[in-house]
Amino acid sequence: MKTRILLAAVLAVLSVPQLPLAAAESHLHVAVAASVEREFSSLLALYTDLHRHPELSLMEERTAGVIAKELRAAGLEVTEGFGGGFGVVGVLRNGPGPTVLLRADLDGLPVLEETGLPYASTRRTKNLSGQEVPVMHACGHDVHMTCLVGAARTLAALKDRWSGTLVFVGQPAEETGVGARVMLAAGLYRRFPKPDFAIALHDSATLPAGTVGLIEGFSMANVDSVDITVRGVGGHGAYPHTTKDPVVLAARIVLTLQTIVSRENRPVDPVVITVGSIHGGTKHNIIPDEVKLQLTVRSYADDVRARTLEAIRRVCRGEAIAAGLPEERMPVITVSETEYTPATYNDPALTRRLRGTFERWFGAPNVKAIDPEMGGEDFGRFGRTTEKVPISLIRIGAVAPALAAESARTGAPLPSLHSSKFAPLPEPTLKTGVTALIAAALDLLGVQGSP
Repeated sequence: MKTRILLAAVLAVLSVPQLPLAAAESHLHVAVAASVEREFSSLLALYTDLHRHPELSLMEERTAGVIAKELRAAGLEVTEGFGGGFGVVGVLRNGPGPTVLLRADLDGLPVLEETGLPYASTRRTKNLSGQEVPVMHACGHDVHMTCLVGAARTLAALKDRWSGTLVFVGQPAEETGVGARVMLAAGLYRRFPKPDFAIALHDSATLPAGTVGLIEGFSMANVDSVDITVRGVGGHGAYPHTTKDPVVLAARIVLTLQTIVSRENRPVDPVVITVGSIHGGTKHNIIPDEVKLQLTVRSYADDVRARTLEAIRRVCRGEAIAAGLPEERMPVITVSETEYTPATYNDPALTRRLRGTFERWFGAPNVKAIDPEMGGEDFGRFGRTTEKVPISLIRIGAVAPALAAESARTGAPLPSLHSSKFAPLPEPTLKTGVTALIAAALDLLGVQGSP
């Protein structure tokens, strides 16, 4: 009898905090929703301004200035030009507690916009090679930046509800895989508070607006750019026996490369080898001296990446030997280290925690389990330093729900990221993205006080 009474008393004590905590969380949800609603017209204006004025990687001068100005206005300590380029870091200190880093990318793409939107980009500029190109935010980085600013405004206004430090990062040159590497090498985790967690979001061209997508473990792939110069001995097309034809050799290499994926790699270890460019020759009846190939190679695991790159070298050399090429005419294979982007691995424990957070904020049906992709995202570097910071890349839906449903029903593809016709649905996309960053930060920092 005494045991039952004691157990009942313990359960009663443990159950008491649940009611005020639930009420506090409900009150906080209302406060955040009201703040996001108040800020929305201003955020929409910011989004359309960023969309109209995209800038290419390593050229984000205006964009970085806009983001720095917005973060300062929200009350943050802001550093510009970090990493020797256009990196922006804003810090919001609010007493003891964890440090949470929120990151958005700044750059656009050399794409001619064809969305027909009233705020469509018409910008043209010279790229770093001096070529004039169109520019568009075809990957939603304008969405990401706007959500970062919206989160900064609301979290600064709710400082009585959390304790700790927030670090807001505007990162340049994500599309070239350079920006994260440069900022981290410049001491992002040493010159500013080292994060206990790092969060980024990326819009999705398949998820309906108003939803959030999560995946534990590998989310995005290792990305390698490989250049191959296939060398031969040129001559007249009428006398092929006097030549070593690099066009035929290149064709054999292209086909044999696919056997690396289908016959050398374990089927459960994803690998993609795509030859995106092949160029050689000048005229119908001339066998050239060389042919150039450009490859993108995608993988998840680092050992699979290493084996695949070595296999590419072996295949090229083996085919050249079979064609009778002398040693001095073996193919030249170059793997670009500057363009390499490591795989993004979402910390499983952190991602599971965020799933619970988002289900409370958005409702379980609006939090989707998504599949890993073979696209690249240099946010993965934020979790691969010696500090081993847990990271998670959140996906937010950007497609009108009716269009997403129609695509799912018919199988008709939607405009993808990097498409000239990709156009996020602004209101639900931005509101969901801002709220997701706020919810993640508040959960990781720890909600303080009560309503």
